[in-house]
Amino acid sequence: MTLRGLFEFKFAPEPLPLEEVEPTSEIVKRFATGAMSLGSISTEAHTTLAVAMNRIGGKSNTGEGGEDSRRYLPIRKGETLKSRIDSVVVDVPVKEGDSLRSRIKQVASARFGVTAEYLVNADQLQIKMAQGAKPGEGGQLPGHKVSQYIAQLRYSVPGVGLISPPPHHDIYSIEDLAQLIHDLKNANPQASISVKLVSEVGVGTVAAGVAKAKADHVTIAGHDGGTGASPESSIKHAGTPWELGLAETQQTLVLNRLRGRIAVQVDGQMKTGRDVAIGAMLGADEFGFATAPLVVEGCIMMRKCHLNTCPVGIATQDPVLRQKFNGQPEHVVNYFFFVAEEVREIMAKLGIRKFDDLIGRSDLLDMRAGIDHWKARGLDFSRVFYQPKMPATVARYRCEQQEHGLERALDHRLIADAKAAIEEHKPVRLEYRIRNAHRSVGAMLSGTIARRYGHEGLPHDTIHVAFTGMAGQSFGAFLARGVAFELQGATNDYVGKGLSGGRIVVYPDPSSPAKPDENIVIGNTVMYGAIDGEAYYRGVAGERFCVRNSGATAVAEGTGDHGCEYMTGGTVVVLGRTGRNFAAGMSGGIAYVYDADGTFAKRCNTSMVELEPVLPEAEQGRVEKELIAAGKGRLRHVDHCDEALLRELIERHLAFTRSSVAQAILDRWDTARGKFVKVFPHEYRRALTEQYAAQQKAEADVEGRQKAAA
Repeated sequence: MTLRGLFEFKFAPEPLPLEEVEPTSEIVKRFATGAMSLGSISTEAHTTLAVAMNRIGGKSNTGEGGEDSRRYLPIRKGETLKSRIDSVVVDVPVKEGDSLRSRIKQVASARFGVTAEYLVNADQLQIKMAQGAKPGEGGQLPGHKVSQYIAQLRYSVPGVGLISPPPHHDIYSIEDLAQLIHDLKNANPQASISVKLVSEVGVGTVAAGVAKAKADHVTIAGHDGGTGASPESSIKHAGTPWELGLAETQQTLVLNRLRGRIAVQVDGQMKTGRDVAIGAMLGADEFGFATAPLVVEGCIMMRKCHLNTCPVGIATQDPVLRQKFNGQPEHVVNYFFFVAEEVREIMAKLGIRKFDDLIGRSDLLDMRAGIDHWKARGLDFSRVFYQPKMPATVARYRCEQQEHGLERALDHRLIADAKAAIEEHKPVRLEYRIRNAHRSVGAMLSGTIARRYGHEGLPHDTIHVAFTGMAGQSFGAFLARGVAFELQGATNDYVGKGLSGGRIVVYPDPSSPAKPDENIVIGNTVMYGAIDGEAYYRGVAGERFCVRNSGATAVAEGTGDHGCEYMTGGTVVVLGRTGRNFAAGMSGGIAYVYDADGTFAKRCNTSMVELEPVLPEAEQGRVEKELIAAGKGRLRHVDHCDEALLRELIERHLAFTRSSVAQAILDRWDTARGKFVKVFPHEYRRALTEQYAAQQKAEADVEGRQKAAA
């Protein structure tokens, strides 16, 4: 039972000839597949959807799991899916010119795989504020679905479960959302920016804020979405039907004269042409399908998506089960054309030729007559079907372009001045004054580099930029390899967001009387979702330092609350006091904290980590030998002993920032080392142990074969 099941159309007295109605080839371009990540579903299922949607001119969605860069270029003559991606089990049939690339790249709260390269290979970047299946919660991928390949794409550790933080930690207000939209638009000016919301009371007001925040697109997800991986407690009593959220969104946007600026998509158990027609009449430009395309690919709705036991090879990473996948792009293409044809037939009966003319025509909907059920007697859809009384000049569908103000970006100067470095790899040294009005500095430069060279970027330190002043928000966002930013001054929030291999150094003006180790110099939520690279901050970081870091190295001289939350990789050194709740949800990487007064344990959340001393190199070697002898050997973090790694990072911090704190620690190293605490996640310890065992087994197998051959 759905609300739309109680609606009926007010057909025209005389239907139009079908040939006068907009063709199916145009209607299917409005369709998109749902945000199902590679990890939640198999490579075969994910790429099949991408190939099908690219063939019809629609859009597939990566979900929040990143995407293999080998999928970005079209299939060449003679290539197969397996020859392009060697981890594929079933060689899904593809043709020359097919694209495996998902046109929609999702940016979720966990920022899995969100690199500069990922961002520039999108036609649309979707900020997942919430998901229909479980609004208010983040996504979750169980450890048994995190294979070597999935971990590589998400920059995480195989076998370690992955949890998306419930909120985006760089979005606590509509202004913060506007900043992330600006960051993404700078990184890829050609892409449209979408925001995914969940249908609930008040979603229209939020959608109006999204439009004012300069988004190009908004998705309203119904409460009945989700394909089986969500727990029942998350699905029940959460969100509302999309019919209500969509109607509220359309009415609010029209009343505020915002509807023309932004495209509206609706999703949530879309299956038929009738669903699409009703969605359009309530205000949608575009339509998302998820469960239905999976069924077309072969899904039999076993509802075992979270267990990795899908018997038809769709929602699993198990190679044996994936062999059973038999979906083909042609099946998905045919399904969408059938849906579009049904839409055309309904449009003909309504007397409407162009799809744009159907959008917002809720006056052509009515309550279905003759329903004699006690539950239906009190239903009144007049507010759902309501059309705001606005002048005819006020848009009812997307017909304008947002003004993003990119022409004011400082990056235009950076790109022009660094032309020799970008095109010929010639090292350049640049200097600029920076103001807090300069936002997202480095994002457009990094996008330009990534579009040309991918995640590999430029050779080390090819572009070195020295800034002086107060940087605006998102300084060094998505900074690419080969780019080094050095700032004498201070910054606002979100420094190094999504760091993609670059280097950031921040230190205060030497003339400032404030002590760096006692003052915040880099704002909140620094290094959020960092993938790769290094950063050295002379001074204290604000709250949520290195949340969801998955591979970068960072040194700071103190942090606010919630440091290293949800971290899955990388190395963090804190040379001073931390705030409370340090390491909450931390499942990977290592943090070293200087605990001068011995109180750090009270401020650390030890539910997922263990606190250990930093041992001298010789002693750590002895302990490791004892573990090996006991059959519990494990690999070292980044293949270094703790003391050597920690000392090297502090020495680099001193070299880049001239930190007096670093100098004092190094001057009395033998004493200071004993005051460092190593924060070691339980899951990471288990993964390193398993990797050591697998490595030993592989070496033994090779040795055995060599002996047999001899």
